[in-house]
Amino acid sequence: MTKKNEAFIFSAVPEDFPKRHKASIINIGMAETGKFIMSASNDTTILIWNRKGDVIATINTNQVANAYASVSPCGRFVASCGFTPDVKIWEVCFGKSGEFREVSRAFELKGHSAGVCGFAFSNDSSRMATVSKDGTWKLWKTDVEYKKQQDPYLLFTGKWSGREPCRIAMSPDGRVVAIASVCDITVYNAQSGEMEEEFKSVHGDVISDLAFDINNRYLVSTGDRVICVFHNTAGYRATIADMKDKLKKATSQGTKDRLQQQIKEAEEALEAVYKEKN
Repeated sequence: MTKKNEAFIFSAVPEDFPKRHKASIINIGMAETGKFIMSASNDTTILIWNRKGDVIATINTNQVANAYASVSPCGRFVASCGFTPDVKIWEVCFGKSGEFREVSRAFELKGHSAGVCGFAFSNDSSRMATVSKDGTWKLWKTDVEYKKQQDPYLLFTGKWSGREPCRIAMSPDGRVVAIASVCDITVYNAQSGEMEEEFKSVHGDVISDLAFDINNRYLVSTGDRVICVFHNTAGYRATIADMKDKLKKATSQGTKDRLQQQIKEAEEALEAVYKEKN
């Protein structure tokens, strides 16, 4: 990476990242800290690289075949799912001076009865959503003291009737879950599990990826060389319902005023979207 005239230019040469995977690579990701890069192949291999292109750790997921893998938004964890009915999460550990120490098993998400197709983190990594071939999706609390043997909490189990291949995404605030099934997208309220919206035949080919923007305003899908952007109306509705519930429990006037202002802003934003549709 070099800087020229206020712009960054990337030049890759074959020696940067030598061929280390024996099977096709299905996912790559970089920790937000910039400390490591993850690559996963469709066998059972995940490699952890430093920025110089050296492999500093190899993970065998023991999931028969990897279906999906990613780095958590906090940059601490690497997670994977595959043929087995669980999601495995590892912590990539570094010393105080930034040197790599080890990759250690953190925790697992167990509860599905068939292979897990995909998973997603909330923005603060305190929640995870999973979708499985068993026809269910699950919401988990992952902000636990796993070093003290505390297991993640299952918060909710919802049903879905989609088909593979599929992708799952969770809004940064954890209030909405979206599942892409082949060419269709279904959006759920993550707190009630109720289906909020359904978009049929969004793409002419399989949806390759699905994600929410960092501000919870949009849902984006990719496929057949096209990007589709949707208003996250389900997110606005979930925010309004959540804030109204908190308003009932608020005791101080300052908190009530703040919540009322947030509710007003969310209602105005939702109304603006509906007007745009009409």
